[in-house]
Amino acid sequence: MEESQKYLDPKTLSKIGQLDLKARLIVEGFISGLHRSPYRGFSVEFAEHREYVPGDDLRHLDWKVYAKSDRHYIKQYEEETNLRCFLLLDVSESMSFASEDISKLEYGSYMAASLAYLITQQRDAAGLTLFDRAIQRNLPTRTHPTHLKQILHELGEIVPTQTSSMSRIFHELAETFGKRGIVIVISDFFDEPDAILDGLRHFRHRGHEVIVFHVLDAAEVTFPYENLTLFEGLEQLPHLLADPKTVRRNYLEVFGGFLKKIRRGCVNAGMDYVQVKTSDPLGVVLSTYLSAREGGKR
Repeated sequence: MEESQKYLDPKTLSKIGQLDLKARLIVEGFISGLHRSPYRGFSVEFAEHREYVPGDDLRHLDWKVYAKSDRHYIKQYEEETNLRCFLLLDVSESMSFASEDISKLEYGSYMAASLAYLITQQRDAAGLTLFDRAIQRNLPTRTHPTHLKQILHELGEIVPTQTSSMSRIFHELAETFGKRGIVIVISDFFDEPDAILDGLRHFRHRGHEVIVFHVLDAAEVTFPYENLTLFEGLEQLPHLLADPKTVRRNYLEVFGGFLKKIRRGCVNAGMDYVQVKTSDPLGVVLSTYLSAREGGKR
């Protein structure tokens, strides 16, 4: 198995494979969850071919390509897809923390891969942005089957070494993302909360729907340490030798306030906020969220 393929966990995909990621907001004048393009049937710019799958409109078959290759391909147009999903994954050094078997970055990569798979399977467009203090990789939204392989390849190449600067990145991306769609941000959000929320609200101002997956390690939430511990500094912070018993109360109070502020800011701005621990089974997390989303139960 290729290294990049590890992010497509069959158990996770089996739980979410039958659920559509449906947009609840109006995209370009149509409800994106209906998967009917306002441009289909009109004169639009040809973008690319993709292999025919059962259920495709036969009117878009390219018979010239079939005559040459004896294979069926569909003509795809620039405005054919109704749903564009921008996956934003934080690859800063703090995401490499792991108190158990899996780091926040590995968990977030599995999540991004699973969502990209789901989106492309329902023949919508997925893009991937990897960021820390700068945009490290930015793959545009596409529907072509080979695009998923490129997304998985990029996930397999991540090496977290840098600090984060989310607000600037979010503002920059909000101005570059064209058509309105769904922006999914996967991060531990270890940065200045007010600046982060200001950047996220920029996406909403531009008409995007925003889903926030706040990925944390269980130890960050519960602070289970008992004995004298050397805490390793990440993102250029110094190491700290401390007695957990003397700092636990203050740590939990400050960290709890941080979580509350991020959550409240997202909810107040009309974003979906999902707090996730790396110990949570990813398939359960995604299937529970998507089921609730489809049923409007959140």
